[in-house]
Amino acid sequence: MTNPDEGLRVAGLISGTSIDGIDVAVAEFRDEGAELILVPLGYLELDYPDRLRDDLLAALPPSATSAEQLTRLDTEVGQAFAAAAKTGIDELAGGHVDLVASLGQTVFHWVEDGSAKGTLQLGQPAWIAERTGLPVVADLRVRDVAAGGHGAPLASTLDSLWLRPLVDETGRAGAAVNIGGIANITVVTAEGETLAYDTGPGNALLDLAAAKVSDGEQRSDVDGALAARGQVRTDLLDRLLADPYYLAPPPKSTGKEHFHQGYLDEASAGLPEIAGPDLLATLTELTATTVASACLEHKVDTVVLSGGGVANPTLMAALRAALNGSTVTTSGEIGLSSAGKEAYLTALLGWLTWQGLPANVPGATGARGTRLLGSITPGAGALRLPQPRQTAISRLRVAADPTDTVGDSHARP
Repeated sequence: MTNPDEGLRVAGLISGTSIDGIDVAVAEFRDEGAELILVPLGYLELDYPDRLRDDLLAALPPSATSAEQLTRLDTEVGQAFAAAAKTGIDELAGGHVDLVASLGQTVFHWVEDGSAKGTLQLGQPAWIAERTGLPVVADLRVRDVAAGGHGAPLASTLDSLWLRPLVDETGRAGAAVNIGGIANITVVTAEGETLAYDTGPGNALLDLAAAKVSDGEQRSDVDGALAARGQVRTDLLDRLLADPYYLAPPPKSTGKEHFHQGYLDEASAGLPEIAGPDLLATLTELTATTVASACLEHKVDTVVLSGGGVANPTLMAALRAALNGSTVTTSGEIGLSSAGKEAYLTALLGWLTWQGLPANVPGATGARGTRLLGSITPGAGALRLPQPRQTAISRLRVAADPTDTVGDSHARP
């Protein structure tokens, strides 16, 4: 255990809907009354083994899968997460961490008639506990779903605490947008309310299209280069924007169960041939339009962007153009790695559960109320939880990373 005066160190693990790899972040949390201080100690992105990534993609809807495949994947993802946790703990924290939190790998998010019925994340936490010897908080979404919520976007937990001081200072609503495979928004209002939801595809359709037009040589539109050479096809864009999902009221969530290759093929059917760069330009505009529409609908003054989409200059340019009039920045520019933000979020969720504090935001997920999230797998020793904290955290401050000299904490290939 670390020195109590130095706070609790938590390693957060997640693989997003793009299935690019495993993000690992280590944070030290210092409790100062109603304010929680997050000290980012570093972030890594570690690739999945190629075969495991291919097997995960092959198991996603609308493909059929089996109990055998899911069992194998649950084990292999758990082992990959365990190896990533050990690497992150050793390289980012000198081997000294108190707790691991894992959001796992989402492979199915079951939504019917606008209501979440279930969600499945793979990556058995026992492998992480066995490899690190540390207790592991995992399965963090299901309790919110059981309470009538969507189990997503849990980014609202970090965003609502982190943006609150900014919103209080300006008196204007602020938004945090994470652009992963699916894009999500958290809106924090001056009146004290928080709402959040998935806006639609972030990189999901872009990644599929890039792989298709490059004959599998590219997993994504690197630097937005393909889209930059194309023109937006308004006939296709109009079809895509007609999806009823965009008009559905929040709370709402979605995933690759909805936005997959078959969806894109159906939207393109019957249209004149679409050149590869034009397809990428159109899908880039789709993401920018749907994200910007959500921000404009809620009249946000400041938009903080994070996620893999931030590394795409063509998408960022389209977003800035669509958000003209709003202040647009990235989480990395204000202290928390844009690529590692969701791993730091996972660490925060683990800290909250460990302290006996609810970790969901009902106004964001639609749950009937606040809930303690997740399950805890013991480490090598006896499980000793601290006394539950009696007062809630109302705001989060990100402290400077004492080891960071570049301003975007240790993003590595």
